[in-house]
Amino acid sequence: MPNQPNDARRPTKAERKEQARLERDSIQRQMAARKRNRAIGLSLVALAAIAAVVAVVVLRPDSSGGSLAAPADLLSQAADAAQAAGCSEVQNPGFYAGADQTSPDYVDQAHVGGDARFPELPPLDSYPSTPPTSGPHVGETTLPAGVYDSTPDIGPLIHSLEHGGSVIWLSPDAPQGQVDEIKAFYDQDDPVGQDRVIVATYDYGGAGGLLPDGTQMALVGWHRLQTCAMPDLAVAFDFTSQYSFPTTQDREYAGEAPEAGAPM
Repeated sequence: MPNQPNDARRPTKAERKEQARLERDSIQRQMAARKRNRAIGLSLVALAAIAAVVAVVVLRPDSSGGSLAAPADLLSQAADAAQAAGCSEVQNPGFYAGADQTSPDYVDQAHVGGDARFPELPPLDSYPSTPPTSGPHVGETTLPAGVYDSTPDIGPLIHSLEHGGSVIWLSPDAPQGQVDEIKAFYDQDDPVGQDRVIVATYDYGGAGGLLPDGTQMALVGWHRLQTCAMPDLAVAFDFTSQYSFPTTQDREYAGEAPEAGAPM
């Protein structure tokens, strides 16, 4: 068979140079695309992380599988919540028996058993307010902060008020949903000032032993009282975050406990 002509030829230098340029451009486009896709991927990961952080901050899970409101959100809601819950302004009920520190009859800080005038805790209806915000109390011990399932001894509790603690009193007939929300918030592990807060039911019976009619929540600090027709967590936290000492959320202390910061 006769030899066939060979149509193939070697590319010229100019053609090889152009081919190399085209290959470089292709590689650069691929690298740019990979870089762009990597940047988009990192951005999506970052956004997902931010969303997760926001979810944790705004709604933190509680032990029962529900969620807990963020402290900052509660403070922003407090004014409207106080109005909706039928809350009074924070009041100062004054001194026990109306005698201040300048009077020889001053007994606001009297210790039961250590003061001859008070061999035992006086009747609850003798205090300037219900619940009490100051007055004769047990002096040997304080009541530790915490969420109480049963009504605690009020004698050492008043001593805790003297040391800068605050109390969220709840009526026995308060709606269970709101009560559970308040208890879960103050029983959480994250710090919300709960080491200076007592949450309990006010149910002592007799004169002065129940919250006033129409009151389902009473918030108490030394010489400070706010009452609400219904329990509300935002109102409660607004109170305890500024009337407990030390405060929380960097708030200025608004109370006047004579031994603020002492152990409780």
